[in-house]
Amino acid sequence: MTGETYLAYDYPLLSAFWTMLLFFLWVMWFVLLFRIIVDIFRDDDLSGWAKTGWLVFCVVLPFLGVFVYVVARGKNMGRREVKHAQAQQKQVDDYIRETAKGSSDKPSSADELAKLSEIKARGDITDEEFERAKQLVLSDYGRGRPPVHH
Repeated sequence: MTGETYLAYDYPLLSAFWTMLLFFLWVMWFVLLFRIIVDIFRDDDLSGWAKTGWLVFCVVLPFLGVFVYVVARGKNMGRREVKHAQAQQKQVDDYIRETAKGSSDKPSSADELAKLSEIKARGDITDEEFERAKQLVLSDYGRGRPPVHH
């Protein structure tokens, strides 16, 4: 052979591609490893000894441990992740619901206006009284707050 042999690193663009590919695979490996570790700790079905065994397996023999874990328990990883996400969403919804209620059990302005409309529709109050009561509700004066003057 008289011609020169070119390697991948003789071409700078190909070298950059291989470097990016290896870096991407390296990052993906750690993402997968940490997702599995989180899944091991999150799973309530595993006993303490089983969690320890999987964790030791994934730390001592990481490639084999991770791949065996994905084959053996990977199907339910997604289900556990969804279950955890739903539980978090429920907590957030409950918190928002409780916060929106406020610390007082007083009815909102919309509730008070709806009651006033019902009373007016029954004919228990006149239009004039309805308008005055509506202004009180809208100004929050009737709820213990001073009126807002514009």
